[in-house]
Amino acid sequence: MKLRIAIILAVATALGAQAQQATTGYTDTPTIPGSKWRVHDATRPRPPVVTAGTCSTEDKPGKPPSDATMLFDGASTAAWSAEKGGPAQWKVENGYMEVAGASGGIVTKDEFGDSQLHVEFREPTPPKGDSQGRGNSGVFLYGLYEIQVLDSYNNVTYADGQASAIYGQSPPLVNAARPPGEWQSYDIVYTGPRFKDGKVDVPGYVTVFHNGVIVQNHTEILGATGHRVLPKLVVHGLKGPIMLQNHGNPVRYRNIWIRPLGEVQ
Repeated sequence: MKLRIAIILAVATALGAQAQQATTGYTDTPTIPGSKWRVHDATRPRPPVVTAGTCSTEDKPGKPPSDATMLFDGASTAAWSAEKGGPAQWKVENGYMEVAGASGGIVTKDEFGDSQLHVEFREPTPPKGDSQGRGNSGVFLYGLYEIQVLDSYNNVTYADGQASAIYGQSPPLVNAARPPGEWQSYDIVYTGPRFKDGKVDVPGYVTVFHNGVIVQNHTEILGATGHRVLPKLVVHGLKGPIMLQNHGNPVRYRNIWIRPLGEVQ
């Protein structure tokens, strides 16, 4: 009996030692093609730790990830300026900001490059107007490339002008719009174009989730967006502002945050 117990203890000790010595990487595996790193490389930097945010409800906005920059927290437009200069003039109350009359659009004071952008918006209720006249606004990346905001619930308009379209270029894959009066969300992941000698060297791309449904899947940005015009080449730097459009409709916004995309090591 004593011998059996001793054997069991010895096996348990050996297994425990093996568990403690479990490898955290290798130095003798092949190098990944096109990379300086080996498969399961022990020296490859580990990604930074980020505390995930929480989901929004109709009554309460969620919390952003721990590394996000808050652009609108429901209380202050301090991160924004009026499109034509000066303080942002949109109405702020009850945890949201609302497009205000002829005040113009608003732009972020800071500029951002390749990023993940979260925007929540609410269309006016009861709805007024139709087509492009119903709940029209827009989220402009780099101040140039519009992701359309529109009340597209039971509202027919041209395909490349409905909610979540890259305006005038690419319709969404599906119409995921909620009824007016309900909070909606865009989660936008984008990489800006790179330019060389006054021309596009590497195109920009955007992926958009509308209310959790993918509607733009790594879609190429063809140029600056506009109404009834072809995409326009505008050479710009690696960073630019986020702009929210004033199209004359009282669209509401809340819980806007952004987090720059880090490079994979």
